[in-house]
Amino acid sequence: MTDQEALLILSQWFSPAYPLGGFAYSHGLETAIAQGHIATAQELEGWLRDVLLHGTGRNDAILLRAGFGCNTAEAAFAVDAQARAFAASAERIMETTAQGAAFARTTNAIWALDVPDLTLPVAVGFAAQALKLPIKLTTQMYLQNFASTLVSAAVRLVPLGQTEGQSCLTALSPFCADIAKDSEAATLDDLFSSAFISDIMAMQHESLSPRIFQS
Repeated sequence: MTDQEALLILSQWFSPAYPLGGFAYSHGLETAIAQGHIATAQELEGWLRDVLLHGTGRNDAILLRAGFGCNTAEAAFAVDAQARAFAASAERIMETTAQGAAFARTTNAIWALDVPDLTLPVAVGFAAQALKLPIKLTTQMYLQNFASTLVSAAVRLVPLGQTEGQSCLTALSPFCADIAKDSEAATLDDLFSSAFISDIMAMQHESLSPRIFQS
């Protein structure tokens, strides 16, 4: 597979048009905004930077690479079990498993793969390995998509202007590249999260009323 072919596949996977349903999840942002933790583009950028560097972003990069290293469904299920164990709340589990199942369903149908229902980062890594896609680029684009989805949620919730949202995403992009590089030597033993407030917001979202998002 050429670099151009790989880039086109990854661009399709991480396009808003790929039917993962990511627009329905805020990853706890809805609670944070409702409680006044995020009211400006600068506060959003700082919040997402911490989530990327010290929370879900970093862990998803590690899990994606671990999924990429799996040659069998049994091995992928073992990684997936750890991914589920590290989810901070019931809604976080729902967020990653529902999107992972949607990714597997669509990707299997288009590329004739046999990706089982896994958490999203593990499913993406397993599929990328099957198609021999470049792991560093896959990880970087996964993280940018993760950040983009949350920026889009904040644009609707804060609310922010579209230009402010895109400026925030541009500022976060270098961190996506750094995390993708730093995760090259990481293993599942390196999983941890210190984005505690983000995790607490995800837990409290389960009882938030009214609410728009599923997480």
